Amino acid sequence: MKNFSRLASHALLAASVFAPLALAAPAAAQSDDNKADVYVGVQGGYHHLGDNPIGSNDGAIYGVYAGVDVPAGDTLILGIEGNFNLGTNAIDSEYGVAAKIGARVGDKGQIYVRGGYQEVNFDVFKVSGGILTGGVDDTDGDYLLGVGGQVKLSDTMSLRAGVDTIAFDTVRATAGLAIHF
Repeated sequence: MKNFSRLASHALLAASVFAPLALAAPAAAQSDDNKADVYVGVQGGYHHLGDNPIGSNDGAIYGVYAGVDVPAGDTLILGIEGNFNLGTNAIDSEYGVAAKIGARVGDKGQIYVRGGYQEVNFDVFKVSGGILTGGVDDTDGDYLLGVGGQVKLSDTMSLRAGVDTIAFDTVRATAGLAIHF
C-alpha cells in the first residue's frame, strides 16, 4: 500500500506540473497566427548525483516532457516546459518545470537555455547503503539550469539533447523525441 500511495502522490505531482501546460497550449496555439509550437515528448538519460562514502548514486532516467514555444521575433523563442521522469538506482522519480529562451538555427534547428525548479525523489535505502528504510524525507529540490538543442525531423517531430544541473550539485544529460501539434 505504501508503494501505491507513493505512486499516486507522484502522479498527482506530475499532473500539477503538466496541467498548466495543457491549459496554456490551446491559447498559445491560437496566438501569433498559429506560430506557437506545442509539443509532447519522451526522453531518456543519465543523472549524475555524485558519490557518497557508500557508493555511486548515479542512475538512468526515463520519462516525458511537454511544453510550448512561442516566437518572439525572427530568431528569438520563449517557452515553458514540464517534465516527469522515473529513475534507477538512487532515483525513484523527478519532476520539474522550466522557462526556456532559445534561438532558431537555420530552418529546423534551435538552441536554448533554460531555468526552473526540479524535485528529485530518492530511494533512501539505496542512498544509505541499506541503513535507512523509511520514515525520512526522501525528496530534495532546487533550481535547475540547462542548455540544449533540437532539430526538427519533420513538421511534427523533433530530436533533442540537453544537459542540466540542479543547483550545481548534480548533472544530468538527456535526449528526447517529441511530437509537435
